[in-house]
Amino acid sequence: MMSRLLLLYFLFLLLSSQILSSSFSFSNSTKLCPHHQTLALLHLKQSFSINNSSSLDCHAVGVTSYPKTESWKKGSDCCSWDGVTCDWVTGHVIELDLSCSWLFGTIHSNTTLFLLPHIQRLNLAFNNFSGSSISVGFGRFSSLTHLNLSDSGFSGLISPEISHLSNLVSLDLSWNSDTEFARISISSVFPNSLLNRSSLISLHLSSCGLHGRFPDHDIHLPKLEVLNLWRNDDLSGNFPRFNENNSLTELYLSSKNFSGELPASIGNLKSLQTLDLSNCEFSGSIPASLENLTQITSLNLNGNHFSGKIPNIFNNLRNLISIGLSNNHFSGQFPPSIGNLTNLYYLDFSYNRLEGVIPFHVNEFYFQMIDLSMNELHGSIPSSIFKLVNLRSLYLSSNNLSGILETSNFGKLRNLINLYLSNNMLSLTTSGNSNCILPKIESIDLSNNKISGVWSWNMGKDTLWYLNLSYNSISGFEMLPWKNVGILDLHSNFGGISPLICKVSSIEFLIWQCYRNLDFNDNRLEGLVPRSLIICRKLEVLNLGNNKINDTFPHWLGTLPELQVLVLRSNSFHGHIGCSKLKSPFMSLRIIDLAHNDFEGDLPEMYLRSLKVTMNVDEDNMTRKYMGGNYYQDSVMVTIKGLEIEFVKILNAFATIDLSSNKFQGEIPQSIGNLNSLEGSIYLITTLQDTFHRNQFDTFGNDSYNGTRVVWISIVKEMHSDETPSLQKKKMQSLKINLIGNSCWWDMDVDWCMDCLLGVSFF
Repeated sequence: MMSRLLLLYFLFLLLSSQILSSSFSFSNSTKLCPHHQTLALLHLKQSFSINNSSSLDCHAVGVTSYPKTESWKKGSDCCSWDGVTCDWVTGHVIELDLSCSWLFGTIHSNTTLFLLPHIQRLNLAFNNFSGSSISVGFGRFSSLTHLNLSDSGFSGLISPEISHLSNLVSLDLSWNSDTEFARISISSVFPNSLLNRSSLISLHLSSCGLHGRFPDHDIHLPKLEVLNLWRNDDLSGNFPRFNENNSLTELYLSSKNFSGELPASIGNLKSLQTLDLSNCEFSGSIPASLENLTQITSLNLNGNHFSGKIPNIFNNLRNLISIGLSNNHFSGQFPPSIGNLTNLYYLDFSYNRLEGVIPFHVNEFYFQMIDLSMNELHGSIPSSIFKLVNLRSLYLSSNNLSGILETSNFGKLRNLINLYLSNNMLSLTTSGNSNCILPKIESIDLSNNKISGVWSWNMGKDTLWYLNLSYNSISGFEMLPWKNVGILDLHSNFGGISPLICKVSSIEFLIWQCYRNLDFNDNRLEGLVPRSLIICRKLEVLNLGNNKINDTFPHWLGTLPELQVLVLRSNSFHGHIGCSKLKSPFMSLRIIDLAHNDFEGDLPEMYLRSLKVTMNVDEDNMTRKYMGGNYYQDSVMVTIKGLEIEFVKILNAFATIDLSSNKFQGEIPQSIGNLNSLEGSIYLITTLQDTFHRNQFDTFGNDSYNGTRVVWISIVKEMHSDETPSLQKKKMQSLKINLIGNSCWWDMDVDWCMDCLLGVSFF
């Protein structure tokens, strides 16, 4: 018996080796690919050019792009080419993956692509087929199971034949909204025949310009696992209705015209793992049936109109790792069951009306991000938060939190990058060796708290780039060790700055760090402007307003190539400004505020000529650009008729000169009428103390301005002296004028010009 088994085993091995040998010989000596399909692919290759910019988005999704068709050579077997897969028996091309292949060109209706009828999987994603349409030819692939045309610049109408692909399992038409593909009716890609396609598992239609109304009837797609309609802002409807017989694991709507209340039937989605309804118009309360979604890991309801209390539904949702309920109208306290989510790493309840204390009292959380900002929470920050060793971002700004924070509390948060506790009532004490705490910190905002005394917390010496300590009572610094800080905001420390920093030498030490934005507004700085500022070649904003600096005009600042905003108002600067020895001083300056000083003599004509402004408006979507980055944007205060108006963001198209309340005299420089490089608006603000001849502006023709609007605002003290500040402010807010037009105003009455100027601040 044993000998027979051994013989059979030997014969099996022998037969297997012969089959493998035969297969190897066949694959190396025989061309599988039919000749006509080889020719079809070679013609397809020739119809495109290669341009690596066509596949730039691949990097963002973690895919390496390269020109796959370069391996397609005449005389070789097409089954060995990159992106081509053949049936090993017939040799027919059954899969074509040309995603991220740098292809540029048009897929015409007679393309040889449609001569490959046996294709089962077709992936053309992340190329640039600008001008191509999803034509009737795509409906000829009767065996097609997977079709991916995402992020490839398709345009025009979608052929209805696409819904005839009876074997379709996965369809992805996402991210084609930048071309004429937009404005496609939902009915053309979501007809009843497709909604009832029993084979469909994955349907991705995000950001492809769909419009119309999503079907209100029940969706019978028992195998459907993924439905993605994200960012189709012209698509409307209520929450889709699914029966109990569904397999949905991922649902993405996130389109601003989906509205109504969430139905109790949402509890039927018992296999759901990801639910994204962000930035829609849903309202009402969260239905209790949501607790039936026991498999859910990610819940995103950010940016809706949900209201009421957050229901106590989290006992059954133990798999949740991410919750987003921000920008709604939730009120009341945290539900007790939130403490049972031991796998949670992301929680965002910001911009609601939640009250009570922060409820976290467990140590098992894997939190990486907590955002509870802009609520009505009170009490102290619980000690359990300081035990979250994986925490990377903590946002608790704009609440009513109080208590004393000790720097040693942050000792375990060695992975923390962002710490935002502004607009609370917190104080801070330094204890122990705090310099080794928060070794990875990059940005800290502790503004508008109750922090006082000398600052001695020197965390993040090598990593910190943004530090905002404004609106506190900080009186000085032990040292300023940060090597990479770009933005340091210390303005409005009402206790003043101690002699440690008020002395010129101390300010110079600070300036050696070469920041992009230095804001010392509203402190008690004295002495001269430190010459060491000249080494800050990247400085864009310098605000020394509302201090006690006694100096002449700092001509040498004109060498800073990036300086755009210079505020010296309300100090004791004095003397003639005169001319600079530099050929082109202040090359980038757009905002200069010298008001409320003791300057005298003629207007600084050379510096007025140097003013620059760039419109920097994207004409395609009219988005406006502002100074600063996406995370922090510069601001400036403008005083008009005794009212301080804060430009919380500085539009790159905005330029202003405020020379009011000085002792200037003489004529307005003729060069004001020759600001040919300007494309924005300039505001010259003076008072009756400045003796100029306003009628000089009448001699400047429209042509001399080249589209620049110069608004001369003469704030005469005697005019409307009976008006209260509140009445003036109300009048000024009555008009919101868009100043990026082509009109020129300089002969208008004072109040009209006031309203025009105020209009800029409402962008």
